[in-house]
Amino acid sequence: MKEIFDIVSKSCSKTVTNSYSTSFSLATKMLAPTIRQDIYNVYGFVRFADEIVDSFHEYDKDTLFNRFETDLHHALNDKISLNPILNSFQHTVHTYGIDQHLIDSFMQSMRLDLSKTDYTTEEEYKEYIYGSADVVGLMCLKVFVKGNIEKYEALKDAAMHLGSAFQKVNFLRDLKADYEGLSRTYFPNTNLDALDETSKSAIIADIEEDFKKGYQGILLLPAEAKFGVFMAYRYYKRLLKKLAKTPAMEIKNTRIRVPNYEKFGLLTRSYVKYQLKLVR
Repeated sequence: MKEIFDIVSKSCSKTVTNSYSTSFSLATKMLAPTIRQDIYNVYGFVRFADEIVDSFHEYDKDTLFNRFETDLHHALNDKISLNPILNSFQHTVHTYGIDQHLIDSFMQSMRLDLSKTDYTTEEEYKEYIYGSADVVGLMCLKVFVKGNIEKYEALKDAAMHLGSAFQKVNFLRDLKADYEGLSRTYFPNTNLDALDETSKSAIIADIEEDFKKGYQGILLLPAEAKFGVFMAYRYYKRLLKKLAKTPAMEIKNTRIRVPNYEKFGLLTRSYVKYQLKLVR
């Protein structure tokens, strides 16, 4: 029975989320059960694509990525895939009417990571962030508003800013791994060999602006999604605060993180704020 296979597929997406990201899985657990699984399904898809280009160094990444893209195409067209991650993702895509453009843009940015190592212009930088992060936020938004086009359009801009903020924080946190391990730089017009406080402050100010615009959208989200997204927002804001306090050259030489005990403390305080209706 396909029903059993679908259950197994969804379980795989949940396992991927819980295994790869403590912070994202914690925030997802704060979503209403009615939408939680679909966010696992989206994360499983984007995580697998990202792993191909970032982690499988001993394999032919181009071949693996092309195969994954072909399997994705068949999954979306046939509404089934023997790849359980793609099978659960296609279900979410068809349930909520996730636009093909969002999926294509994401895959295009992931494909860039197979060969492109630096982004020298603002246009290139923004295009990559749109495909790698903004569209993921928009996929999730489709789930949050349960496919409602009017609500989606009203919250679209804020969701993109929040996605951009999360991605830029990741870029700043992962400077060492991206630069030394993958030979990649994402921030344009920034000399990472001599990253100074002025450059770091400019990056952080840009992220803060994205957070400000993204927060306004959180306030308007349906109740099923609001606390989970607020939790993710609080985590990334805490991470940005730690990055702001860390000397520029130290950021390049180490990976700044929020320990698990701090994440659970954030959860408790965020829940209190939410229950007291301070999120408004």
